[in-house]
Amino acid sequence: MRAADVIIKKRDKQTLSAQEIDFFINGFTNDEIPDYQAAAFAMAVLLNGMDSRETTDLTLAMARSGQTLDLSKIVDVVVDKHSSGGVGDKTSISVIPMVAACGLPVGKMSGRGLGFSGGTLDKLESIPGYRVNLTTEEFKTQLKEKGIVLSGQSLDLAPADGKLYALRDVTGTVPSMPLIASSIMSKKIAAGATAIVLDVKVGLGAFMQTLEEGRELAALMTDIGHLAGRKTVALLSDMNQPLGSAVGNALEMVEAINALRYDAPHDYMEHILHVSAHVLTLGGRAQNLDEGRALARRSIEDGSALEKLRLLVAAQGGDVSYVDDVSKFERAKFIEEVSAPQSGFVAQVNARVVGEASVALGAGRAKKGDPIDHAVGFRILKKVGDSIQAGEALCEIHADSPAKLDEARAAILSAFQYSAEPISPLPLFYE
Repeated sequence: MRAADVIIKKRDKQTLSAQEIDFFINGFTNDEIPDYQAAAFAMAVLLNGMDSRETTDLTLAMARSGQTLDLSKIVDVVVDKHSSGGVGDKTSISVIPMVAACGLPVGKMSGRGLGFSGGTLDKLESIPGYRVNLTTEEFKTQLKEKGIVLSGQSLDLAPADGKLYALRDVTGTVPSMPLIASSIMSKKIAAGATAIVLDVKVGLGAFMQTLEEGRELAALMTDIGHLAGRKTVALLSDMNQPLGSAVGNALEMVEAINALRYDAPHDYMEHILHVSAHVLTLGGRAQNLDEGRALARRSIEDGSALEKLRLLVAAQGGDVSYVDDVSKFERAKFIEEVSAPQSGFVAQVNARVVGEASVALGAGRAKKGDPIDHAVGFRILKKVGDSIQAGEALCEIHADSPAKLDEARAAILSAFQYSAEPISPLPLFYE
């Protein structure tokens, strides 16, 4: 078998066998197939696509390209909740303690932010001492003893995906459904997930801009999950405006913690209850979504979810006093309210503009390795559908300098659009 033959076959719109895909991915991972052939392969896939079986074979080949984590001897069911990323999406920090408090162990590996999309690890590191670089053995031990882990990827998980993505990023082959789906799912499978809840974001602040694109990606990923023997469900959720109020690392941590005290914006509370209901149902802890939602709600009401978060932070070396007293989180030097320039109804709060403005403040990275400022960001006080009076507060800017404050003010005002007529609120979930 030759790499060129595999490329030619896909170029000519033929279906690749599992053996051909395994050969190509193994060769690429082991540096036996050069970058230029892998780039040609990625372009052939972008142009001609793959069916569900091919995409599943590609996913499994990438998952097997490095270490895989077997957690079956530690817990019966391993549930992984994955978000495709967005602005103000701090969901995992609230959902995972809620689910764990309901008796469903959760061991999750998260990532850092890049571009306008925030990262869970960066948010957690706004708690002094919190360790995100657990070893494999530490990950397993904590999952067994505490029933909850939220860490970075300490394993050599799906190295083929990392190599292939680096090529895709510079060869114009990122927006390929099979390559996106296999990239996400290969890491979930390699990390030992047996049940996967996918929160696929759709809208201005998401990679999938339209509902049709989101639906296509969600369907492909659930097909991969089922064909790979994993229980999988995908939710299509809105990301045209930021989720909740807070955008920025420490600000989002405060909101995620306060949600476990029932003190968070309505849209965020509804989002975490809905996602938790799906996780608990898929994990077998609840019989249906209504029961799952009731269990999730009870974990907040009886304080067990907040206690699980305290347990998580303590287990990973973080200062638990920050969970008990959120006023301890670092605050920006300059905090300013921005007022509405006109009266009417909020028609848009462009999530991408808000996300990019938060990066400009220092809350995110322009490239990997850039330092971030945990304290800066925004609090969005008005959402789509809300009525607004001229001079009323639209949002808060949290900045570290007057110059950045001025830049952020202009950017955030451009994110808002208005209507003289009433506007319906955006849905939280589409399907």
